[in-house]
Amino acid sequence: MPVSDDQTETAVEHEAPVKDAKPAKKARPPFLPWFLVILLLAAIAWIGWRTYGPNRMGDPIGTTLVSFEKQNRLVVFTAEFAPVVASKDSRFFGALQSRQIAVIPARVDYSVDLSKMDRSRLSWNAETQTMDVRLPALELSKPNLDEARARYMREGLWITRDAEDDLSRNNTQIAEREALDSARSPALMELARASARAAVQQNIAVPLAAAGYRGITVEVSFDGDTPKKLGSPAKAATKAAEKTSTR
Repeated sequence: MPVSDDQTETAVEHEAPVKDAKPAKKARPPFLPWFLVILLLAAIAWIGWRTYGPNRMGDPIGTTLVSFEKQNRLVVFTAEFAPVVASKDSRFFGALQSRQIAVIPARVDYSVDLSKMDRSRLSWNAETQTMDVRLPALELSKPNLDEARARYMREGLWITRDAEDDLSRNNTQIAEREALDSARSPALMELARASARAAVQQNIAVPLAAAGYRGITVEVSFDGDTPKKLGSPAKAATKAAEKTSTR
């Protein structure tokens, strides 16, 4: 049966919309569930690291040595003195006699050379949670004379410039010797050792507490100490360190 031109145009018009139609998009899975899964895995990994990570399994001796390396030398005590010294000068075959009396303030520092610390000076007892530390002997600095605050009294009919310089130089040397001798007195040395023990106990307890070692005891001794004097309890220092680390 012949098809008219009107029917052909109608068919074409009905087919045109079919050509312009776009294919339907496929549904994508939502992103939120995957994000929640990743977040959950990250939380589990973080909890595991906090529980079984290096803070719990770290080497306490290594942690202690690192804290020592950051300081190198630790000044633990300072003593001040005011030695009264005197010196005489004679010139022109004894014709000119002079004398100078001086009061020269002096300061001496007591320090520990932490660069000498190594593993052989540290001992960790995991059962008793005790760190034994053997420090090198205390070192005394050269007396620091405050000559700006010194007081002088001179005696003599005529004191030349050279005589005055010699008298001051001699008194300075005498003041240094006397200040150092006073600093080596047993009482001051014991005070300096006690201060060193407290300072080292604190310096060890704080990083160890931060690394997870809480409630420990730090025993500090010095080269040359007898077995009876080895160490002293440091629970007070350790508790203070724990409070500091938890703030």
